Amino acid sequence: MLDQPTAQLDEGALRALVPRVLAGLVRRGEDFDAAEDALQDALLEALRVWPEHPPEDPRAWLTTVAMRRLVDARRSEAARRRREETTHAAEPPPGEPVAAGDDTLFVLVCCCHPELTPASQVALALRAVGGLTTREIADAFFVPEATMAQRISRAKRTLRGRRLDEPGDLAVVLRVLYLVYTAGHGGRVDLAAEAIRLTRQLTLATDEPEARGLLALMLLNHARRRARFDAEGRLVTLDRQDRSLWVTREIAEGVRVLQSALALERRGRYQVEAAIAALHDDAASAEETDWPQVLEWYDELVALSDDPAAVLARAVAVAEVHGTAAALRETERLRGVLGERHRWHAVRGHLLERAGDLTAASAAYAEASRLATDVAERDHLVRQAARTRAGATASR
Repeated sequence: MLDQPTAQLDEGALRALVPRVLAGLVRRGEDFDAAEDALQDALLEALRVWPEHPPEDPRAWLTTVAMRRLVDARRSEAARRRREETTHAAEPPPGEPVAAGDDTLFVLVCCCHPELTPASQVALALRAVGGLTTREIADAFFVPEATMAQRISRAKRTLRGRRLDEPGDLAVVLRVLYLVYTAGHGGRVDLAAEAIRLTRQLTLATDEPEARGLLALMLLNHARRRARFDAEGRLVTLDRQDRSLWVTREIAEGVRVLQSALALERRGRYQVEAAIAALHDDAASAEETDWPQVLEWYDELVALSDDPAAVLARAVAVAEVHGTAAALRETERLRGVLGERHRWHAVRGHLLERAGDLTAASAAYAEASRLATDVAERDHLVRQAARTRAGATASR
């Protein structure tokens, strides 16, 4: 949201104020679209005024300036109103709550309105809660700034005139945060780190264990980020990663957060996925992974979600515990559901290679590479196809 950041201001502190001020405006009955635009104007005014005249209460200052913009927009005599108002504000307008610990959650729920598409929910959340500029969001998703601006504008138009004071679905908020996280690293903004920051704020606003489960999952996966690519930028699979590069501090925090979530005894998908990630992170080597326990957690995940993607991931654990033939039978049952997904072909390639059928493995890897959209993953699958094809040729 801060379209022209400056070194003279603490941009992080400004970003933290965004959801609090926006929530206050929306709770007062202001339209989300108009409130967000007014707050943008207030932030630009802050960039101009604060370096020389920093306010004693930044939140109150932003709230008051944003309220002025809203008043000006509604009144035909805007010029007369602006002359009557003072330049600086020291007190928040009447009715502004003093404490608003759930502001981040409130604004996230607004951004995750069910009438918005998932892509619009993510973009609006990054704009309104993350405080990212339109350009930063566009860079992170590798789309033109104009395209992202249109997406955000459409999202705000969709919310125009709708009441946003009804309780929202936290599950949708968590899904949006997970989508932000899985978008990963790109442009000038690390979306994975941004998602962790926002999820950490969310855990302070709700006691829902799935919020903690999601934070734990993010931390446990993020801990491996430095080992995911080699010096040439090539993808490194989990079993071949240099585990000395894993960030033990993040792993330890992820385990603590997960334990606090599981202690509430209301298990959900994110907690179970975090438990699986924790078992991988706990192993000193791929060979020392506790695969029977991993499979038990996958059994619980499948029971919770009935997600074909979870069943496919479970097949890898089945191979480690019950053998490759059993795992191939598991994947064959998913052919009609996931047969057009690159992940299904990649897992089949892995299992066929384990079974010694290098010709079939190479074909599966090649098909997976054809369907993959991520460049690094596609290149990895191309190399896998070439390697197994060469192996098949040499064994003839």
